[in-house]
This record gives sequence, structure tokens and C-alpha cells, in this order.
Amino acid sequence: MFAFPAALRIYVAVEPVDMRKQSNGLWAHAEQTLGENPKSGALFVFANKSRDRLKILYWDGTGVWLLAKRLEQGRFSWPQSASGGAKLALTPEAFAMLTGGIDLKAGVAKAWYER
Repeated sequence: MFAFPAALRIYVAVEPVDMRKQSNGLWAHAEQTLGENPKSGALFVFANKSRDRLKILYWDGTGVWLLAKRLEQGRFSWPQSASGGAKLALTPEAFAMLTGGIDLKAGVAKAWYER
């Protein structure tokens, strides 16, 4: 697992994204749909419709990182925006729980995550 500094901004795309998109497509999505500058140093998190895959876009100052995760079983509990917007800002702690199999609404581990 990655550790992120507390000051890092993390934006989650609420709506599903086509996972065939690579860095250029996700970069354009961050700019056009989320309304954010990908060079701002924030993490941009995208998931597919079935919520079993995600991609993370990150600009480190010298180039673009594109990280991907595919779950072997289960689904991510994807948060919804209270305001109905296209993005949701998360803290690094909430992001760690989201990717670690914790349902953010109930605050409990999903059954597929239990070891």
C-alpha cells in the first residue's frame, strides 16, 4: 500500500470511466469533466462501471503516473457526491479505507475483504 501525505488532494470521479482510457484520456477527463488541472499535484481516481477496477492519475512534476488496480473478487464501495457533482474530494485516510475494502458509509470491512 502507498502512503500519502495529509496535505495531498485526492479527487474521485463519481461517475464511471471507460478503463480503456490511458493517461491522455484520463488527463482530458480530469480537465474537462472534473474541472481540475492535472498538473496541480493532486491524485485523480477513476473507476469502471462495475467498480472492480480503478485507475489513478498523478503528476509528480516530471511526468505522469498511471496506477491501476483490479480486484479479484468483490467491488469497491464507491462514494457519491452529496451535491451531485462530478467529483468528490477525499482525505488520504478515506482514500486508504476506500481502496482497503472499507465501506465508507457503514465503516466496516466488506465481506470479500475479510481474511
